[in-house]
Amino acid sequence: MSKRIVTALATALLFTSCVKEISSDERLDRETKRSDALTSTTAGDLKSLKCDDITSELSKARDDTAPEEKRITIYTDLFDRVKDRTAKFEDALSRNPDLAYQEGSQEIIAARDGCIQSAADVRLDFEGLVREIVQLPVVDEYRDGKPVKAARLSFDTLRTAIEKLGLDDKDTLLTRLANAEKTVEVKDTKRKRDK
Repeated sequence: MSKRIVTALATALLFTSCVKEISSDERLDRETKRSDALTSTTAGDLKSLKCDDITSELSKARDDTAPEEKRITIYTDLFDRVKDRTAKFEDALSRNPDLAYQEGSQEIIAARDGCIQSAADVRLDFEGLVREIVQLPVVDEYRDGKPVKAARLSFDTLRTAIEKLGLDDKDTLLTRLANAEKTVEVKDTKRKRDK
């Protein structure tokens, strides 16, 4: 045999004996490094940042027997809290995606999903109450045996709630509220002149 053939066979024998077949999972595990994201302080903070405490206060806000002004105030507070917590989750997970995609991150994802669900529940109920009040913002009160138009609740509180929700038809709702406010002011002015 020629020297070139012997060299080629020796090289082929050397490469075939060194190649070890590994699975795709083993190759992936070898190539990807496991980060310490789940042991960081951010992960610990996110695990403790849950929206479970919102449920009891949400039931207080849903109580139809409570004054509407108090209910609006509770909804406003809850809306701010769940929005803030959800933003913290999204910010932390966008900065460090390993917090969401590593083995053992289920607790963080469950807490985030719980806050997203709580935010949706609060927003839905809050918006429903605001729309209900805007439908009938002025009621009849009886003073000295005569019906008088009066605000159902503070127009400023309702205006703040509409702004906070950031609804698509915000301008329409605010216009309707302004028109209702004029009705109450006109009635108040007439009463003052009559006296």
